[in-house]
Amino acid sequence: MCLFGLLGCSAAINDYQNTKPVFNLFNYFDGNVAAWGMLQDRSGKQTRRFTVDIKGTVVNNTLTLEEDFVFNDGEKQRRVWVITQLADGTYTGRADDVVGEATGVALGNTLHWQYVLRIPVDGTSYDITFNDWMHLQDEKHLFNTAKMTKWGFTVGTVTLFFAKQL
Repeated sequence: MCLFGLLGCSAAINDYQNTKPVFNLFNYFDGNVAAWGMLQDRSGKQTRRFTVDIKGTVVNNTLTLEEDFVFNDGEKQRRVWVITQLADGTYTGRADDVVGEATGVALGNTLHWQYVLRIPVDGTSYDITFNDWMHLQDEKHLFNTAKMTKWGFTVGTVTLFFAKQL
């Protein structure tokens, strides 16, 4: 009985089927978006804060996102995503520090996005799995939580807030 209770605690994209407003990834990120967030370790302790300037460009069924991060310790990072919408409405994406291909599906106000990110730490790198849930609040605001895992164990969480520049 406990096992069934635990299994029922996991979110599924179908849980958001009838939520509004409907999240269209390409429409939301076409143009400029400001974002800010934090990283927390597995205990919930905040370890870093950051801001992100995002410029999105849509051409046909491809979204290019240029993301410029600035962390509270002064570190700067850049990630460029190239995201494609497939015929069935799902998404795939690539970036230089993403291992393989990211996959996603949107339903209602939510996008579920999954990928493996190669993260450099002290001269080595770790492949960390990201399980992102993005929820559209209104035409301007989007929030995201990402669970980070390694070998199935939670190693941290990212919380991120977006504001589309209308």
